Amino acid sequence: MTWIVLIASGVMEAVWASALGATQGFRRLWPTVAVVAAMALSMGGLAFAMKTLPVGTAYSVWVGIGAVLTALVAAARGQDRLTSLRAALLAGLIGCVVGLRAVS
Repeated sequence: MTWIVLIASGVMEAVWASALGATQGFRRLWPTVAVVAAMALSMGGLAFAMKTLPVGTAYSVWVGIGAVLTALVAAARGQDRLTSLRAALLAGLIGCVVGLRAVS
């Protein structure tokens, strides 16, 4: 259960990071509400996971999932280029996250 919550929290990190620009500096109400809600879910899930997982493992997995998904969303939206090198590096991050799960 802890890993499922941690993965969902990483997804919520990507949600708020990807939606942050739509708030226009927190001046637009509904995008701001969505970002704050995603932040709360993300942090709450991370805190829950840190009750049983080591801090370094939980935080690294959370950040890794959020970073990879945020980069992929930006590429899908045309806001960033997904070159072969970037794809390989993102795959490396995924490998590290899976590796951390395997050794925990």
